[in-house]
Amino acid sequence: MNKNLLWTGLGIIVLLAIVAIFSIFFAQPPAFRGTSYAEPFPLAPEIDLTKADGTEFRLSNGKGKVHLIFFGYTSCPDFCPTTLAEMKLLMDTLGSDAENVQVLFITVDPEKDTSERIQEYVSRFNTNFIGLSGAQAELQPIWQGYGIFREVTNQSTALGTIINHTVRLYLVDLDGNLRLSYAYGTPYQDVVFDIKILLDEAK
Repeated sequence: MNKNLLWTGLGIIVLLAIVAIFSIFFAQPPAFRGTSYAEPFPLAPEIDLTKADGTEFRLSNGKGKVHLIFFGYTSCPDFCPTTLAEMKLLMDTLGSDAENVQVLFITVDPEKDTSERIQEYVSRFNTNFIGLSGAQAELQPIWQGYGIFREVTNQSTALGTIINHTVRLYLVDLDGNLRLSYAYGTPYQDVVFDIKILLDEAK
């Protein structure tokens, strides 16, 4: 065998081995598609409210699950039903992984949205979604903790008074950290992508 050919072949093999080693040790983790909070990730502000069945919901008791949190109201004519419909598609897409994800819908209209009313509303989209309400004094620190803008307007629709509010989706990771957020209109597939990264990291 030609020695030059032999050395060329060995050189190629060594080069491929070096490339493989660099790929293993220096590969970047998959990039999240949502907007990431800066490290160290902040602990998600506590949510402590009474559910429609009378039991207490505390976000800090939900470690081990990814939580998706959206703020809205049952008379919302557009953003809220659209987002909840997207969350239904998200849960359907996750399949068996959906058991590790909890969707929360928290009212910005406590004057009208009782715990029973908001739970009945979200259950139309997915019976596992949790709707939460409470007195304004209970909700105010939660809105502030997540940076929620809320403005009751003088405008109304057939459904009721329009309330302008923040329409971001917030993702709390399995350790209870506020990890990512998503602008309204983000494809639900992007949220699925990020959830799968977090669930894979935990395996």
